[in-house]
Amino acid sequence: MQPIAVLYDVHGNLLALKAVLSDIRGADVGGYVLGGDYALFGPSPFETVDRLWGLKDAFWIRGNGERWTALPGQAPANAIVQGAIAVARDELGEELVDQLAALPEQALLLDNVRFCHASPVSDVRAFLPEPGGDERELLAGVGEQRLVFGHTHVPFIRESDGIELINPGSVGMPFDGDPRAAYAILHPGGAVEHRRVPYDHEASARAVIERFGESEWTQTIARRISTAHI
Repeated sequence: MQPIAVLYDVHGNLLALKAVLSDIRGADVGGYVLGGDYALFGPSPFETVDRLWGLKDAFWIRGNGERWTALPGQAPANAIVQGAIAVARDELGEELVDQLAALPEQALLLDNVRFCHASPVSDVRAFLPEPGGDERELLAGVGEQRLVFGHTHVPFIRESDGIELINPGSVGMPFDGDPRAAYAILHPGGAVEHRRVPYDHEASARAVIERFGESEWTQTIARRISTAHI
């Protein structure tokens, strides 16, 4: 069995994705798990999804970003989210928006590993590096030994109620203060390798505003990519 590359929260950041895929070429992976939030918020929504479509042996999971883009009424009503959704819908087109929204919410892959976007019960309620009081609820019904998820954009690994929680971090918009692209490799035998890849994150930050103009949402996202903070 070959290693599996786990990519979450790319968020339309094509430069970050290209850097990660270049890094992966040296890892001899046998496939990919793509964990949702592919296009929304970044400078290159369609180009990013198009590049991901070209990956062989990739399993796709739907994130809240895909749901929100297809159903804007289910997303927060603030200008940042709704502004980004309007752009993503225009860039992707109706057919691709619907196709991404129809992806599965979670999957059981490998041996005793469940993959989801945020948690098994929600695509927006997730686990944090420090234990929270609602984790038993979020893990209800999970019988697997491992749970892989994203959404919070912070890489970590820890245990909760006997289940190993693995967050690979965000390819396109980390929130841990380190602007390098983050992803993980699951190795045969169970080892988890968190990896960080430098790229021109300042160019990606500028590209959001250069491509879509000055607005509250583009300025906010540019700052997040630049600083790696929410």
